Amino acid sequence: MRLKISLLKEPKHQELVSCVGWTTAEELYSCSDDHQIVKWNLLTSETSQIVKLPDDIYPIDLHWFPKSLGIKKQTQAESFVLTSSDGKFHLISKLGRVEKSVEAHCGAVLAGRWNYEGTALVTVGEDGQIKIWSKTGMLRSTLAQQGTPVYSVAWGPDSEKVLYTAGKQLIIKPLQPNAKVLQWKAHDGIILKVDWNSVNDLILSAGEDCKYKVWDSYGRLLYNSQPHEHPITSVAWAPDGELFAVGSFHTLRLCDKTGWSYALEKPNTGSIFNIAWSIDGTQIAGACGNGHVVFAHVVEQRWEWKNFQVTLTKRRTMQVRNVLNDAVDLLEFRDRVIKASLNYAHLVVSTSLQCYVFSTKNWNTPLIFDLKEGTVSLILQAERHFLLVDGGGIYLYSYEGRFISSPKFPGMRTDILNAQTVSLSNDTIAIKDKADEKIIFLFEASTGKPLGDGKLLSHKNEILEIALDQKGLTNDRKIAFIDKNRDLYITSVKRFGKEEQIIKLGTMVHTLAWSDTCNILCGLQDTRFTVWYYPNTVYVDRDILPKTLYERDASEFSKNPHIVSFVGNQVTIRRADGSLVHISISPYPAILHEYVSSSKWEDAVRLCRFVKEQTMWACLAAMAVANRDMTTAEIAYAAIGEIDKVQYINSIKELPSKESKMAHILMFSGNIQEAEMVLLQAGLVYQAIQININLYNWERALELAVKYKTHVDTVLAYRQKFLETFGKQETNKRYLQYAEGLQIDWEKIRAKIEMEITKERELSSTSQSSKNIGLRH
Repeated sequence: MRLKISLLKEPKHQELVSCVGWTTAEELYSCSDDHQIVKWNLLTSETSQIVKLPDDIYPIDLHWFPKSLGIKKQTQAESFVLTSSDGKFHLISKLGRVEKSVEAHCGAVLAGRWNYEGTALVTVGEDGQIKIWSKTGMLRSTLAQQGTPVYSVAWGPDSEKVLYTAGKQLIIKPLQPNAKVLQWKAHDGIILKVDWNSVNDLILSAGEDCKYKVWDSYGRLLYNSQPHEHPITSVAWAPDGELFAVGSFHTLRLCDKTGWSYALEKPNTGSIFNIAWSIDGTQIAGACGNGHVVFAHVVEQRWEWKNFQVTLTKRRTMQVRNVLNDAVDLLEFRDRVIKASLNYAHLVVSTSLQCYVFSTKNWNTPLIFDLKEGTVSLILQAERHFLLVDGGGIYLYSYEGRFISSPKFPGMRTDILNAQTVSLSNDTIAIKDKADEKIIFLFEASTGKPLGDGKLLSHKNEILEIALDQKGLTNDRKIAFIDKNRDLYITSVKRFGKEEQIIKLGTMVHTLAWSDTCNILCGLQDTRFTVWYYPNTVYVDRDILPKTLYERDASEFSKNPHIVSFVGNQVTIRRADGSLVHISISPYPAILHEYVSSSKWEDAVRLCRFVKEQTMWACLAAMAVANRDMTTAEIAYAAIGEIDKVQYINSIKELPSKESKMAHILMFSGNIQEAEMVLLQAGLVYQAIQININLYNWERALELAVKYKTHVDTVLAYRQKFLETFGKQETNKRYLQYAEGLQIDWEKIRAKIEMEITKERELSSTSQSSKNIGLRH
């Protein structure tokens, strides 16, 4: 990826340009110390003077009023705030009329920023004051006061906090009085610029110590650049939070959100005092010290999938290369390309007006449809369909271009969604809520309606990243997520009535990805790269989970690596320095998943015998129990030396009725309540009581015996025997109540138990014979 710079031969301004701001993706306003506000039209390459300001007004900062996020969609910004050296800020219309000038600070007003909703304006000045104003320019409050000038300010993503500079310190102050203020030393020189992105919640800072840094919203340092030759005078996030730009003397840099550099350009600009990204994130404009306005396009973005590599060569041209036969195709578009995604044998490209869908089998005939809103901020793909996110909503389309659904939820803000907070599978859409970060919304892909009984998935901590598995049946769909403690959890997506368990899979997990071919999960843990070959093991037999993992040392990936993709058995990891590392994992677990999904148990056993690996046998054991194939489970457990489980499986096989077998398989997986329910529904009350006795659930055993008026003496007898073994006295009031005047006769109890077992055998044999008769007829 690089920047394509365009700079006019002669500057349009006589003095230094202090600030720039985009109205649309093709129109820019610039302000200069020559008191002019100039409008640039990039389509026609024309410039025109909008207004000449009075000679005593030297502009410092400009910010366009945000396009409203609500129902009333403005196609472009209509007014902007301009701060100046005379202590005022001015509200100026698009046509250049000064609507209002407000005395704001003593000394220059160094920065002014609208919040995301456009309901408030923050200004900071040389007098060290931070003031909040209403939309119309009425003073609401003085948020803070300090002895040093405040050079830069930024709103938090929820417009509830303000970040500002104080010499070498950064301060985050919430608008609520008495709320905790966060302050830390960020640079060794005065901090000149800050920016806070609403999508990734990361903070950028730049200072006179010639460094730029990336922080999280808790003030933890994520990236620290090498010192440059000159102070860093400007930084700015791209709207989608994936890239940022850095400006210095004769220097423009394009960086990834993790800090490493994609490109460094050295245009003849003087210092770049201000950087603004266009609304669609495809180009940047810089306000230069020598009177120029520098424009730079982001080009040569790359997308890879299997043997295809797609490169954006120009604004409207892509090159597709098949590395197997070196065939090259050129794709031409009518408008400039904004976003693209390559996965599942399809390339989806969104331009400013249309969406193109290419199949990797045929690059010549794309499917084209018009977009509803315009600027697409995110494209996600699954095997059957893809998701487009723009300022207006979330839209699901099939690869044939048919609109499928558009999920909605209260307080939805689509402008802050990214690949970590939205996940798509063939049947489900999951979205992490921004208002309450402990909640995940789940939607049916086909209808866009909430999944199941509409219950939300809620967790005890804030969730950072979510991912749906891609294969298997809809009923078995699982979602994995990482919370703010960096713990990895897995849970079922289907939520009907009963509360689904959220089970912990790992700790200190920084990044995760599901395979696109089968339900294998990989993640980067503290110092290890871990692959969960069969994550569902946690629902079947948690004891053998460690045996189903593959782990290797991850120190070679350096600090803060990120998993880019998991295609087939190839995992791609991007290191902190931007380099890509490819890891191949064993292909055998994927083949095992395939065999099991088509119930080829004999082939699965044969494969495990051929590979001779404990992880494979452990996965097969869990898969077999999950699919109730106890014969295979017995072989697999024997192979990994779990003798007690082999014996238990054998005892299950000898049980007389189908229901008893089913109940004991459920117990094997730890689903006690379900096991009890199966027995009670089949009328096997004694067996339900007996499993509770075996598990020492004395309260429940007595409760069932009393409820069904049977085997109360059996429960009391076993309880008495249990207490005698440990030399204890009965203290439970309910047991004392029922034991009064009851003689325990073991002969009688054994006869009753024998009778129950005989009855169960007769029941199963009669149901079997009636089935056979039914088959003959």
